[in-house]
Amino acid sequence: MVLHTLSGSPESSAFADCLRLISPGDALLLMGDGVYCALEATGPYEALHNCGAALYVLGTDAMAAGVLERIGDITVIDIEEFVGLSEEFPRQLAWY
Repeated sequence: MVLHTLSGSPESSAFADCLRLISPGDALLLMGDGVYCALEATGPYEALHNCGAALYVLGTDAMAAGVLERIGDITVIDIEEFVGLSEEFPRQLAWY
């Protein structure tokens, strides 16, 4: 079980690389430009829902990007919950 953190935009190679390596049982936290992957009714959003991982988005980053209201059914968390995820998952892969 791995916690993936994605800061790259949906057009980045980081997004594609992350999708290739993520597995069911993993978790993915979208942060920075990665929050754009959580926009409902988009190709990246659909790809994320098909990857089998638990999906999260950092609320402060989504709010700063002005997309918080457009996030689909992905769990919005704060920084304290991010710390909790990092404790729950012994391994982490950061994608930029």
